[in-house]
Amino acid sequence: MTATVAELIARHRPTLDAALGAIRSRGYYSRFPENAKAYPAEAKDRAQAAFEARHGATWSLGQTGADGTTVGAEVSPYGFELGFSYEHVDPDVLIPAMQAAIPAWRDAGAEARAAVCIEILCRLNARSFEVAYTAMHTTGQAFMMAFQAAGPNAQDRGLEAVAYGYSALNAHPDKVLWEKPTGRGEPTRLAKKWIAAPRGVALVVGCNTFPTWNGYPGLFASLVTGNAALVKPHPCAVAPLALTVETAREVLGEAGFSPDLVALAPEAKDEGLAKTLALRPEVKIIDFTGSNEFGDWLEANARQAQVYTEKAGINTVIVDSFRDDEYPAALGHLAFSLSLYTAQMCTTPQNILVPRGGIQVGDERKSPEEFAADLAGAVEKLLGDDARATAILGAVVNPFILDRLDRAAGVGKTVLASRAVTHPDFPDAAIRTPLIAAVDAVDADIYTHEWFGPISFIITTDSTQDSIDIYRESVKAHGALTAAVYADSEAVIRAVEEATWEAGANLSINLVGPIYVNQSAAFSDYHGTGANPAANATYADHAFVAGRFRFIQSRRPA
Repeated sequence: MTATVAELIARHRPTLDAALGAIRSRGYYSRFPENAKAYPAEAKDRAQAAFEARHGATWSLGQTGADGTTVGAEVSPYGFELGFSYEHVDPDVLIPAMQAAIPAWRDAGAEARAAVCIEILCRLNARSFEVAYTAMHTTGQAFMMAFQAAGPNAQDRGLEAVAYGYSALNAHPDKVLWEKPTGRGEPTRLAKKWIAAPRGVALVVGCNTFPTWNGYPGLFASLVTGNAALVKPHPCAVAPLALTVETAREVLGEAGFSPDLVALAPEAKDEGLAKTLALRPEVKIIDFTGSNEFGDWLEANARQAQVYTEKAGINTVIVDSFRDDEYPAALGHLAFSLSLYTAQMCTTPQNILVPRGGIQVGDERKSPEEFAADLAGAVEKLLGDDARATAILGAVVNPFILDRLDRAAGVGKTVLASRAVTHPDFPDAAIRTPLIAAVDAVDADIYTHEWFGPISFIITTDSTQDSIDIYRESVKAHGALTAAVYADSEAVIRAVEEATWEAGANLSINLVGPIYVNQSAAFSDYHGTGANPAANATYADHAFVAGRFRFIQSRRPA
């Protein structure tokens, strides 16, 4: 499978051109199919065998700086220890090796780097079932969601970042003959050239719930712009990123580059490695997805680095009115959005705003209490069969979510209680259905912070305009990654759009089909905006890549 850089460029130029076209058109494009049937039938069995072979073994990546100790304590949310271990590395040895690898990577040029990155993504795509098993048993996602989100969907997001990086790197020529008229005689001529200089070592701080989907944009944006990438995985979700780094190092070595351009930094128990690495002077870029607390700390303290954060927010749905024929579909749509992956998604709706005077459904007026009962019924219908429920819910990834569910049961009026579901194959898995509580708009202390997990609030407001005002101000103050509105009135929709432009969230309007508010499509939908406190960047645009390098110039008389 070894190929020269020239061969990789020839092989992957069509993919790069297609991705560049997609980021300009914003139309549908996917390089990596999410339908499992598009992959060899035997690939799943091979992947399961490879996953099981990892149990009790040390994942050796051959990294510079391996210090002879092993770390790892991952436990599957489905109820068993994984038994994976990883070589610990000494940053004082590894990081200088990563820095030493950058000049050759920089000098290879944007097209070569893009081709190598695409080759890494293609190799990862071929291992999508293996990625799925590692994701399922570290994040708690159901298998098919783990396959799609951690595999092809994440790979498309990585390719999107490659396209944006390549586009930004080619914003102007790399050399030019500059002529300034003098008014008499020959013009003044200078030969000028520019190099896109990478910032240095980029740190990717992985999250527990979507380690690849949230990790690949920053990883590949940094690589394509010439940086080295150090991946510090969440200690509960190391395996998906270990597999990623293993694949990247293999491709880099085969292409003639130092594998140390990409490295994994798993941490020992209570080591606090993310903070240590984030403050190192060699680390010039940081990508982080996770809590407000640590994201705020990075933004305040990692002053030597360009910091990209995605943190917590309060995702909101405004309910005003429905056409009679769309109401059942909208309820089913919301029920799925509240249930998918047990709402352990940063894009899941939490606050559902309903006017006190009720909502219009065709010729009927439904009170907030009737709407709440209808939504609760839709969730119960969706999750009534346990086998189907487990395929939608997956497993609870962290015990604090169970504690939070217990607390939420005492908040407001419970419209739908959470119940435990037994998985037919993993009886020790913690699986819970959503809890829905009804509160009033005056109870702002309840709903103006994130309740991460399967908890949502139906909030009675004074009017639809009051709902819009609450939405706008809560997002401006506390952030949101997604928002939605259901309205049969164009005037209401326009008002919500106007509030959205001010608040800086991404809005979905009257969704009832197979695309859900908590999903975003690479190459077309932006994930986050960077315009409210939930995130200071978006996946992906030119701003997401432009700060990862600098154009530096030399000039001489021509």
